[in-house]
Formats: sequence, structure tokens, C-alpha cells
Amino acid sequence: MKTTNANKLWITAIFLGWLLDFLFWKQAPGINFAIFSTFCLIAGLYLLLGEGLKPAPASLILLPLFVFFAVSSFVRAEPMTTFLSVVFTLFTLGVLAVTYLGGKWIQYNILNYIVNFINLIGSMIARPITYGVEVRNTQTESGEKKSRINIGPVLRGVIIALPIVAIFASLLASADVVFDQKLANFIELFKLENLPEYIFRLIYILGVAYALAGTFLHSATQSKDEKMIGEEKPLIPAFLGFIESYIVLSSVVFLFAMFVIVQFQYFFGGHTNIRIEGFTYSEYARRGFGELVAVAFFSLLMLLSLSAVTRRETESQRKIYSGLGVALVALVLVMLVSAFQRLGLYEAVYGFSRLRTYTHVFLIWIGLLLIAVIALEITRKERTFGFAMLVASFGFAVSLTLLNVDQFIVDQNIARELRGQQEQVDDFYNRADLDSQYFVQLSDDAIPAISAAYQTQSLPDSVREKLGASLACLRYTRQEDRPLEWQSFHLSRFYADKELVSLKKDLDQYKIDSSDWPIIVSSPAGNDFSCSSDFFD
Repeated sequence: MKTTNANKLWITAIFLGWLLDFLFWKQAPGINFAIFSTFCLIAGLYLLLGEGLKPAPASLILLPLFVFFAVSSFVRAEPMTTFLSVVFTLFTLGVLAVTYLGGKWIQYNILNYIVNFINLIGSMIARPITYGVEVRNTQTESGEKKSRINIGPVLRGVIIALPIVAIFASLLASADVVFDQKLANFIELFKLENLPEYIFRLIYILGVAYALAGTFLHSATQSKDEKMIGEEKPLIPAFLGFIESYIVLSSVVFLFAMFVIVQFQYFFGGHTNIRIEGFTYSEYARRGFGELVAVAFFSLLMLLSLSAVTRRETESQRKIYSGLGVALVALVLVMLVSAFQRLGLYEAVYGFSRLRTYTHVFLIWIGLLLIAVIALEITRKERTFGFAMLVASFGFAVSLTLLNVDQFIVDQNIARELRGQQEQVDDFYNRADLDSQYFVQLSDDAIPAISAAYQTQSLPDSVREKLGASLACLRYTRQEDRPLEWQSFHLSRFYADKELVSLKKDLDQYKIDSSDWPIIVSSPAGNDFSCSSDFFD
């Protein structure tokens, strides 16, 4: 970045630091994050395009992803979805910063991402200092002299203006009560007891401005990759012989095959086989689920590690290794199907929860990643595994946003309850009743779904009563929240408020007893429900 544009850089960075303080100081998360991240993007493009630095076409692919995750941060209130939206919003901005000119992020391996982000952090710390030195050296070489400002007239003007302004302000305050209050609030800002707060805020504003300036400078000067790590030769040379890898892979494939053969009786025999083996329904559904997911993860890690360090000197060795890899992935996919089935059985009995929903989506994406890994191995494009993993990560986060996790849980658990009331349930299933009080733990995303179900005329009275109790609890707990400013606007909260207001007449019939813990809500029929849940994942 040209040293002649130093003022523009620092003014922009300080403005962004102030904007962060204005949007977030004593404000709840909401639309403020999307606004701030968008302004950071716009400011960066303004500075870089002003220098004649155009982004690489591949870097522009990141913009739709940025928009999606930034919007998701104030559209969904479910914690995991919100967390991933914030993380991936920042991640897309970071990738754009380190590949702005080069645009080779699609070709990055994992190590490229790690090294480039470390370099970005280094630039955020050191680059503004070196840039300041460059600016001073340029000014010295060109013979420029800093213009001296005579502050004497300024001080005299301020001294003369202060009493005049004070007199007029006093008269205007006496003439208007509202102006008097605003003036009092303004004067309140200058109380000495607020000084530590102002100093702290000034320090972090300048700190944010400093870091952002370093980010913009990094994009302008170091975001074009001349050579990527491992492009010409692998970072770690292949040192393991084909025979050793063959023994490892074939042994694991044999073990997995034996396990899958046992699993097939459960796929085709249903719960009858489970009963024969002496397991209860819940024991079968829960037992080994975590282990199967761990097997899939470590199998992926093992396959990647062996691919990186195994010497395959002939075409036949490559084909044999790829064949074993295909067999391994196929068997792991069968295990994932088993894990998916076990999870489905458990959900059929005990209902959905956040953790189970996350896991459902995760299993799908790790399965797709395994398929991608073996496809890259066969086509000899192992370097693009980093991109495949990035796509899977993006896919997982996007899926949670589109799914609307908390709404999905409400819909599925209510549908499960209705099916249970309509069907003759075998004692073997030991089906648990609807834990509607678990809904109280969910975010604002769940309230429109609960409200819609509550207003369904065909809903059985017992289920409707539970949903009404949940809504009454949610309304009560949300009343404790303080009023929020526009910076904290959240679309999910807006719709939740709207639904609760529309049901005010119905929910007023539910009486809240907060004299003890847990808080109890009494329905119009006289049944008591707790506003806390004993639900466990």
C-alpha cells in the first residue's frame, strides 16, 4: 500500500474500531456482528481497490459464503448454528485477506491454511509498525516536512466559546424539558468516575484499528502465493514401504469386514435379533454409537497419513493401495450407516435433541468426506483434500442453518408423540412421553414452531396443554431480559416476540409460581409442569 495513503488507511481503521465499540459495547449479539463484518469487508475493498489492487476471481467465490454466514448470525438463535455462523464469517474474511491477490485458496492443503493464517496474525502485530517506518522514510527522502499547527488560537477560541455556549445551553435547557434531559445526559459523560471506562474503550478501539490496519496491509502486499507448501515436493518425503502399508491396510480392512458381517443381521433382522442377543432396545441403540463415529474419524486420519508417507513405486502398487482404500472406505460407510441406524432407533424411543441432530448431520458430511478422500486418492489429487475438508465443514454449517435445528427438534418430537398416541406401541420400545419442557431450553428459533403446533385444532388436549406450559415458561423467562437497542436486533427474537404477543390471551391462563425452584406453571386444567427439564442427551 502506498505510503502517501497512510492517512486514509488509519482513518478507515480507526473508524472501524469506533464502529465496533458503538455496535457492541453493552449490547447483546444480534445484527451488530453482521453490520460490523460487512463494514470491514467494504472498508478493505475500498482501500485495496483504491490502490488499484483487484481481487483474484477465485477470491470472489468467498463473498456469497460470507453473506450467507453473516446473515445467518442474526437469523438463527440456536447456539451451535450461531457459533458456526460467526466462525465461518470470520474465516471467509480471513481467507479473503490471505488470498486476495492470488486466489489459490481452493488449491491449499491444510498446512497452507495454517501457515498463511499465522502469517496474517504476524502482519496484524508487526506490519503497521513497519509501514509507519516506511512512511517516515518516504517523507524524509522526498524532503517533506510536517506542517506545524499553531494551537494558541485554538485554545483561545475554546476558552472564549465555553462560557458563551454554557449560557445559551442553560437558557435552552430551561426552555425545553427534553433538551434539558439530553444536556444532562451529555454532561454525565464527562464525570470523572467514567474515566477508567473511557480509557479502556479507547485502548481497545485503537487496538482493533491497529489489527485491522495490519490485515489490510497484509492483503495489499502478501496475499499472492508464489509457491505453495508441498507443491513441488512433499513436505514430508514418503518413507514407508508399500509392504508395510499393505499389511496395515489389509489387516484393518479384514477386521472391519468381520464387524460389518455381524452388523448385517441387525440391518435385516430388526429388533427381533436384538432381543435374541439379550440386549434391551435402548442398550442396542446407545451402545457403541460414539465408538463407531470415532472409528470413522480415525480411519480417515489413518488413510490420509498412510497416503502421505507410503511409497508406491509401480502402477500395480498404486492400484492395490487404492483398492484397499476403496474397501476401507466402503466398510467405514457401512459402519456409519449402522451408527446412523442406531441413532435413529434411539430417537424413535426418546426423541430428538440438539446433540442427536448435530450428529445426524455430521454423519452425513463425514461420509461424503470419506468418499471424496478415496476419489482424490484414485485420481491422484491428494493435495486438494484441504479443499474437500473445507467444503465438508462449510456444508455442515450451512446444513444446520437451513435445517433450523431447534424448529426441527420441536416438529420431530411433536410428530413422534402424535404417532405414539395413534399406534399400539410394543412394550419392547419403552417409548418415552413427549418432554415438552425440554423445549424451554431451546432458543427463540423454537417458539414459532411450538406456537404453530399449539394453535393446531386437531392436536390432542394433553399435547396442547404441554406446549402451552412450555410457551408460558418461555414467556416468563424472557420477561427478565432487559430492553435491547437496535444494535442487538435479531430476526429470530423478533418472530418469537410476535408469536408470544399473539398468544397472550391463551398464555395468561397459565399461572406461574416462582416462589421456589424449579419454577412451576399450572395449566388451565390444573396440571402442574416444571419450567426446567431433566432431559439428558
